[in-house]
Amino acid sequence: MMPKFSFIIPVWNEEAIISRTIEHIRGLHASGSAEILVVDGDPAGRTIKVARHAGVNTAISETGRGKQMNLGAALAEGEILIFLHADTILPSDALNLIEAAMGETSCIAGAFDLAIDSEKSVFRLIEKAASIRSRLTRIPYGDQAIFMRKRNFQDLGGFREIPIMEDIEIMQRIKRRKGKICILRKAASTSPRRWEKEGVLYTTLRNWLILSLYLFGVKPESLFRFYR
Repeated sequence: MMPKFSFIIPVWNEEAIISRTIEHIRGLHASGSAEILVVDGDPAGRTIKVARHAGVNTAISETGRGKQMNLGAALAEGEILIFLHADTILPSDALNLIEAAMGETSCIAGAFDLAIDSEKSVFRLIEKAASIRSRLTRIPYGDQAIFMRKRNFQDLGGFREIPIMEDIEIMQRIKRRKGKICILRKAASTSPRRWEKEGVLYTTLRNWLILSLYLFGVKPESLFRFYR
């Protein structure tokens, strides 16, 4: 039986959390109709050595999230592709919500609202800003668990294989084609680890600056050095 959903998880040095992510997917409602593909950008494949549980497909790709997700999509057998970051957790009924959204034929792609897995109040402000931004612009980020039909993804030509902003760029292409992007009200919960490591204010301002410069035409290759 062909799977209904294909989870594509691009990874790099995620050995510590990939098992938890896989078990989380398996625990979702309707998860029996899903396949999991873990695509490692590390030539040594350190994360997929951990991820080779029964029923999990793995591959090694050239480094770069766009390249990794394109390879995963090429290998996927599911009708609906879900691009999931390794540190993102979905609501338990995520697959039912995605199926309902994709049942609306005008909806080309979609994503969840953003939640950050921390009790610090500053993250509630970031969540609120992210919710307003994604609903106004209809351009969700990758950590909101972007999903779309495989045929639509193929028609778009996949992600551009750029070092950063591949999620924003593909959403822009959908909008230029007058395609509808659905933002679900339930949230995908992502790890606060980058904010905690680099500082909440610095990380937030840096992300806004990178996005603004990208929208003003600065090439992703030039922006990448600010994100590393």
